[in-house]
Amino acid sequence: MLDLVAEHAAYQAELDAAWHATVQEAAFIQGPAVGQFAAELGAYLGGAHVVPCANGTDALTLALLSLALPPGTEVIVPAFTYVATLEAAAVLGLRPVLVDVLPDTFNIDPAAVRAALSPRTGAVIAVHLFGQCADLEALRALCAAAAVALIEDNAQALGATFTFASGEIAHAGTVGEVGTTSFFPSKNLGCLGDGGALLTRAAPRAALLRQLANHGQSQKYHHQRIGLNSRLDTLQAALLRVKLRHLPAAQAARQAVAARYDAVFATIGGLQIPARDPRSSHVFHQYTIKIPEAGRRDALQLHLSQHGVSSAIYYPLAVHQQEAYTFLNYKLGQFPIAEQLCQQVLALPVQPALTLAQQEYTSACVRAFFPA
Repeated sequence: MLDLVAEHAAYQAELDAAWHATVQEAAFIQGPAVGQFAAELGAYLGGAHVVPCANGTDALTLALLSLALPPGTEVIVPAFTYVATLEAAAVLGLRPVLVDVLPDTFNIDPAAVRAALSPRTGAVIAVHLFGQCADLEALRALCAAAAVALIEDNAQALGATFTFASGEIAHAGTVGEVGTTSFFPSKNLGCLGDGGALLTRAAPRAALLRQLANHGQSQKYHHQRIGLNSRLDTLQAALLRVKLRHLPAAQAARQAVAARYDAVFATIGGLQIPARDPRSSHVFHQYTIKIPEAGRRDALQLHLSQHGVSSAIYYPLAVHQQEAYTFLNYKLGQFPIAEQLCQQVLALPVQPALTLAQQEYTSACVRAFFPA
C-alpha cells in the first residue's frame, strides 16, 4: 500500500541534509525547525495558526481539552472512523455520541448530527475521511446555531479545500474551532516517526493550545493549567519541512492515480468508484472503492492478494462494534450505513510513487475479477 523508500527517493538528499543539520545543531526539543515548520504549514493552509504536538491522537485530546467541557458532556462523532476520534473524548471523561455517515462520501451525515444535538452536546467532531471534506457548510451552520464547537479531524485530508455557497474557499481543518492532523508516516504529509498538529484561525485559541501541549505552562515552571507533554521532535519537524515542499507534487500524483483508476473502474458493474463532493477537493489519502454485493469485497481482496496487489480495509468494524466502546450501549443495526460500509469498502494503492505499470497492473487485476 505504501513504499516510503520509493516516495522519498526523489528528495532523499534533502532529508539527509535536514537530519544531519539537526543532529549537528543538537536542539532536539523545541529546536528552531519546530517553529519554522509551524509557520510554513500555516502559510500553506492560508494563514492558519499551527501548534505542533506529538501525534494526531494528542491533537484531538488537546482540541477537546481546550474547550474545558465538564465531564459527561456529549461529543458527536461519526460511527465510521478510526477509534482515535472517540478515544480522545473518552479519556477526558466526555461521552461520545455516535451518528451515521453518508453512503457515498462516507463522511458524517449532517442530518444525523442535527438529530443527535442536545442540551448536553459540547462539540461535534467532523472527520474528513479518506481525503475530502465533510459537509462543512451544513456542519458549521448547525454548530453555530446550537452554540457548540466544531472540531475537524483532518488527519486524512491535509491540503484539501472546501468551497462554500458564498464563494469562500477554506482549507480543511481551518473552519471549525480547532482542526487536528497527524503526521504518521502513512499520511499524505508524514514524518519519519510520530507527529501531529492543531490548526486554528484564532490567535487566542492557538496560545491556549500551545500552553496545554506544554504541561499547561506559558513560562517554564509556572503552570496555569493541567496540560499534556505533547511535543513534535525537532528532527521530525526538520524532515517535515522538506516533505512539505514536495507535498503539492505528491498530492497531484495521488490525484492522477485516482483519475486513472476512475477511467478503468467507472464502467465496471458491481464496483463503485469514490464519490466526490463537488464542493471539496480530494487529496486521496485513500482510494476507496465500494463493492455492494455481499461477500464480494472479501473475494476481491483475496483475488488481489493472490496476484501480488496490496489492499486494505478501512474499517473492518464500526466503532460501536469495538469491545472498548460497548459501554456506550449501542446495538447492532443502529448505524446501518457504517455497518454496511465495513463489509463493502476496499482501499487500493494510491501512493505518489506508484509507477504507471503498477497502476495498470492493479487496474487489470481488479477488472479481471468482475464478469465482462
